[in-house]
Amino acid sequence: MKRNLTLIFVTLFSLATFAQNNKPWQLYDAAGEQVQFDRIFESVDSADVILFGELHNNSIAHWAQIKLLKYLNTSGRELALGMEMLETDNQLIIDEYATGYFDADKFERAARLWSNYSTDYKPMVDYAIENNLSVVATNIPRRYANMVSREGFEVLKQLSEKAKSYIAPLPVPYDASLPGYQEMLKMMQGGPMGKRNNDNFPKAQAIKDATMAHFILQYMPDKGVFLHLNGTYHSDNYEGIFWYLKKYVPDVKVVTIATRTQSDLSRLNEVNEQVADFILVVDEDLTGSY
Repeated sequence: MKRNLTLIFVTLFSLATFAQNNKPWQLYDAAGEQVQFDRIFESVDSADVILFGELHNNSIAHWAQIKLLKYLNTSGRELALGMEMLETDNQLIIDEYATGYFDADKFERAARLWSNYSTDYKPMVDYAIENNLSVVATNIPRRYANMVSREGFEVLKQLSEKAKSYIAPLPVPYDASLPGYQEMLKMMQGGPMGKRNNDNFPKAQAIKDATMAHFILQYMPDKGVFLHLNGTYHSDNYEGIFWYLKKYVPDVKVVTIATRTQSDLSRLNEVNEQVADFILVVDEDLTGSY
């Protein structure tokens, strides 16, 4: 009997160790210390804006986002949900869908949604609407970002006043020396753009960052919190959207979350330290949603 109990104990211990060592994700703070997910809840209670930087096909990141959304909805503070995945010229369509003017199929056909909307974003949009939360489109219409990538910021002056209402106010502040934009320039050197002016490529990223920051601030609840979902590159290293938020409103309180993949979750790779207030590290073997 004693031998059987010992065997059971060893088996249970082995299973627990296996589960712990094979956890598909681990959360870290900026300094590289492992923390529990509840630490995010504690940190966002006084935030004005939360920038959740995701890997678009990462199911763990989307799970964490909806958990955070649900927590914020129980915090007693007014809450708005904003998304890079929705473009500003579709705000009317979003509002009409939220009001019940038409069904989900019509909304999804009209709103130029990403291909992974139904699996990765629809649950959050539906939850927000069911709970009477604002759903905010923050990203510049892609046609205008494409114009900037070809011709620079100057081309935006040609737009109508209605078109300009969908982007950040002009002229857009821009710091080409920011490391994130510099890295984009390096990536494009000798790339498929050929002789096209590579300097415009990070400007297209910047007009997205500026527009998202502008609409976050425009829709940010006076005494609440704005949860924004965006590709992690748009807020990593306190650049991108974060930089523009602080440029427009220096005292705005922002918490950032970044997503990374690693083969080893037992420690945070040095290159991933200080990229955000919290870093969600996911096992690189996790299958993507697309």
